[in-house]
Amino acid sequence: MPDDVAHPGDPAHPGEGPASGTVGPASGTGRPASGTGRAASGPTAAGAAPEPRGLDLPWADGTFPPDTVAARRQVWDALMGLALHEATHALASDDVPVGALVVGPDGRLLGVGRNRREETGDPTAHAEVLALRQAAATLGEWRLEGCTLVVTLEPCVMCAGALVLARVERLVLGAWDPKAGATGSVWDLVRDQRANHAVEVVGGIREDECAHLLRAFFAAQR
Repeated sequence: MPDDVAHPGDPAHPGEGPASGTVGPASGTGRPASGTGRAASGPTAAGAAPEPRGLDLPWADGTFPPDTVAARRQVWDALMGLALHEATHALASDDVPVGALVVGPDGRLLGVGRNRREETGDPTAHAEVLALRQAAATLGEWRLEGCTLVVTLEPCVMCAGALVLARVERLVLGAWDPKAGATGSVWDLVRDQRANHAVEVVGGIREDECAHLLRAFFAAQR
């Protein structure tokens, strides 16, 4: 997600930003999503299943992702709304507005992140990397097998590599990046047959809204 990221095309609904009223996770805390739904401390009773970790999200029957294409699209749209909400908080620090989140195999929210390079001076503080770090902290391990990462802009080379290394199962992205995208546009690192892990890619979710947010940001920089 370089500063010269491509400015995607015009949105279908000019002037439309992230969906308002979407209830999302608390933004900008920089803390693992550990407050709600974390496994209780102390020993687990013999034979008892460990409590799920992360924040419970309102998926209808607990099946994640849903079985039907239409139901999956509704869930991807809702998750992208949360990522868009997180992306808007990057504007306060003049960072490129990209937001990301990680959900576990059961659909529980494990981590969120937004671009914070300008805010922190950290060249690796991309939304995807911060969301992955928070998810790993929530789970207590680096392997994010079965997890889904949702992000408003196609990941760069660094973030695509992080997805592979973290063993993320699925990537759901909003706007494609024809200048620096590394999950299908310029490169396709997450589905390279030479890699030791492949990531499923679902692209173009709420693409117009994601593109509009980025285009408005870069227009204001000129």
